Amino acid sequence: MLGTLTRYLRFMGYDTMSANSLSPGSTREDTLLLEIAAGDDRFLLTRDRELARRGGEQAVYIESEEIMAQIRQVADLGLIEPEIRMSRCSLCNTRLRLATVREIREARYAPRSTRGKEFSWCPACRKLYWMGSHGTSLERRLKESFSS
Repeated sequence: MLGTLTRYLRFMGYDTMSANSLSPGSTREDTLLLEIAAGDDRFLLTRDRELARRGGEQAVYIESEEIMAQIRQVADLGLIEPEIRMSRCSLCNTRLRLATVREIREARYAPRSTRGKEFSWCPACRKLYWMGSHGTSLERRLKESFSS
């Protein structure tokens, strides 16, 4: 439901769980999400009004379907600082570490020129990250969204 928001929050460095990581088809999914939020002292972000109501102060109903409006809403609540940090894997949420020369060299999708770039590595997904055009685009979108 909020997969894009999850990825953006991870790009911003926030420890973010997704309902997609739960077993599919669980009839207790909403209850489980509320238990996780309470037990881990997390906020539950949801587009489900009823679930947000049941979650009380731990839950936030996300009003818009548009990603920048979602980020603005969460930032306006004081829950995040909208800034790209590239410290977590956007896929699995694992903390990134500096990539080794070998990891950079063996990643087929790495840029040809590595000069002036800092590379990070997800040890779980074995994915290479760097601030390339995608990260720069995300950063620009955030700045444009918050400067108006």
